[in-house]
Amino acid sequence: MKKKNIARLAPLGLVAALALSACSANGGDEAVSTDSKATISYAVWDENQVPALKQNIADFNKEYPNIEVKLDVTPWSQFWTKLQTQASSDTLPDVFWMNGPNFQLYAANDQLEPLTGLIDDKKIDPANYPEALDTLYSYDGTQYGVPKDFDTLGLWYNKSILEQAGVEIPTDAWTWDEIHAASKKISDTLGDQGVYGMTTSLTGGQEGYYNSILQAGGEIISEDGKKSGYDSPEAIEGIQFWTDLIADGSMPTLQQLSDTTANVWFTSGKSGFFYSGTWIVSELSEAENTMDLNVAPLPKGERQATVIHGLANVISSKSKNKAASEAFVTYLASKEAQTTQAEMGAANPAFNGTQTAFVDSVPHFDIQVLLDAQDYAYPYPISKNTAAWTQLETDLLPAAFSGDKPVKDVANELATKMNEALAKE
Repeated sequence: MKKKNIARLAPLGLVAALALSACSANGGDEAVSTDSKATISYAVWDENQVPALKQNIADFNKEYPNIEVKLDVTPWSQFWTKLQTQASSDTLPDVFWMNGPNFQLYAANDQLEPLTGLIDDKKIDPANYPEALDTLYSYDGTQYGVPKDFDTLGLWYNKSILEQAGVEIPTDAWTWDEIHAASKKISDTLGDQGVYGMTTSLTGGQEGYYNSILQAGGEIISEDGKKSGYDSPEAIEGIQFWTDLIADGSMPTLQQLSDTTANVWFTSGKSGFFYSGTWIVSELSEAENTMDLNVAPLPKGERQATVIHGLANVISSKSKNKAASEAFVTYLASKEAQTTQAEMGAANPAFNGTQTAFVDSVPHFDIQVLLDAQDYAYPYPISKNTAAWTQLETDLLPAAFSGDKPVKDVANELATKMNEALAKE
């Protein structure tokens, strides 16, 4: 997914904008052929995946040489705001990346083209992808997105730093106690060089606290998407895990993580451990210290757990070149296209059976542990208007991580406000 963090939208404004736009008439065009001429746009947010995406486009043009695909890369921090503006003015890209937290909002407001025709014509077979991802991108029984890739989380580590600090290489048997002790030892031993034991992003839950809440036996939201799980003892324990790491200096402060992002701490050799996911493989494989890096399973709490999420390619319902867009999405959904992404180390492909190429793309990383994580993974938490309560996470949880307020008080307040938001969906 990535970057696969949670989108931060202005939910009420977006709902209103999408609802207004949904009244507009859809475009249409002729059936596509190998002689068809068209120009379509393809919007994404991850610069690291651009080389593989350009190769996908080049391969697509072997069959459709006269369909020009213009790749539009917008940084993650601006992608969703831009998409919101485009949706409100019926100028969405013809084809674009979609994530789980935003999917239902766009599907419910008729911004996405159903894939029913492509599926009925057997151009796309949902059986080729993990069922959980097909379900994620279906709304009211209709599938709108083709799974592109999927992410799980792992414990990335720097072998050189661990050796300097006298810390053992992590194994699949590590627990919270062991990762905390190892992180503290690294900070205590190498702190005079500006090195910390642990880092991750706490601006969204995917890389950090969603995993620890699940590992503690809790949940972020109930399975039916109607009730917050934040006020449970297990969720509080999962948040406390990060508060404790920051409190004793095992991890940089929130201000330090705001000044320098977690991936930079890790790739610059200033952090021994790094919680991150499948999407980081490409970036870490190109880091100067890449041969020092590797990945292990996330440490266990009460149970072993990680969040699983994946991106999808979707088509705008307002596309003026719908047939060309469908041809392009059909290609992106193919085994060939997703194998290319795997072989180039861009992403862990969703097409069943193509993941081995991704594992082999960077031989000095044990990427297989990220695939094996599917066995103990939990679906990424979403509801119809996910952004409404993820904004509450952003607003409230920093006070808990920093120790400014008791974790229990923050968690209870978050649960109350999240339940109010869910009741409005």
